[in-house]
Amino acid sequence: MPPFQFVDRHSVSASLRGGAVAIGNFDGVHRGHQAVLETAQAVARNRGIPAVAVTFEPHPRDVFRPEHPVFRLTPGPIKARLVEAIGLNGLVSIPFSSTFAAQSPEEFVERVLIDELDIRHVVVGWNFHFGQGRHGTPQMLRELGERHGFTVDVIESFETEDGYTVSSSAVRDRLSEGLPAEAAGLLGWHWFFEGTVIDGDKRGRTIGFPTANIRLPSQVRLSEGVYAVLAEIDGVRHAGVASWGRRPTFDNGAPVFETFVFDFAGDLYGKTITIMPLSYLRPELKFDGVAPLIDQMNRDAEEGKALLAAFDGFTVLDRALWRNWTP
Repeated sequence: MPPFQFVDRHSVSASLRGGAVAIGNFDGVHRGHQAVLETAQAVARNRGIPAVAVTFEPHPRDVFRPEHPVFRLTPGPIKARLVEAIGLNGLVSIPFSSTFAAQSPEEFVERVLIDELDIRHVVVGWNFHFGQGRHGTPQMLRELGERHGFTVDVIESFETEDGYTVSSSAVRDRLSEGLPAEAAGLLGWHWFFEGTVIDGDKRGRTIGFPTANIRLPSQVRLSEGVYAVLAEIDGVRHAGVASWGRRPTFDNGAPVFETFVFDFAGDLYGKTITIMPLSYLRPELKFDGVAPLIDQMNRDAEEGKALLAAFDGFTVLDRALWRNWTP
């Protein structure tokens, strides 16, 4: 099988043309998105053609409402990792702009789907709209497919076993409420982010809790507080606890994600590491001095170790994503 390809619309190789294509923003690649992607994959397997996801960068809402940037669950590279783990052959990223959005639905189909991708089949969600003014609908896509010789599947909204409709907004809401386990139930995998470790004030090492500090994008709405986390460092999984917030005991400054990695003593400055917040332990608190803070941090570490040692909730997609992690 050819290696997975993550490319833009102008770099599509012959091996990705003529395939079954899933189209959507796919921010979060949640269980509803997975139904769309897996349908394209099944069609591709049956017909012996490539399975390809097509997405848009930046997020359309960031183009039309830049004053309200979206809390991105899956930036492009992480989205690509998920699409690859699901089993598709490639992810094509289309640069999204007001000019691109101004083309008619017919132009989008003819220029992108036919001329650039030469598609045989397309899969979209029930609420997919495309072209100028979002005038293109799934029904219009079917009609254009009949005209141009491709078939169409439309996937209905996806509900969890307990009746919740899955959406990217619902996942963002769960994370902003400090409910990572509920977010994972909607995603079908445990949310994680990547970041480069920056130089901090080194206060943690003076109190016995050296931390790897990461600045998150300003639009991230993860609930501030203390988490039990897994950290991937150079392909190896480590347990830890992390504080996401403004350090009210000290400076109440700009928010930083500070991770204390258990049983790790290496230099992490400048490294890109992966953090998976698995369980919310408590909100961020202001303490009357360093001693009570250290006492609480020791309790946090013990609680985090117990939770992580007992955790057995990895999904099939988690395991596909992290097959290079040690047990």
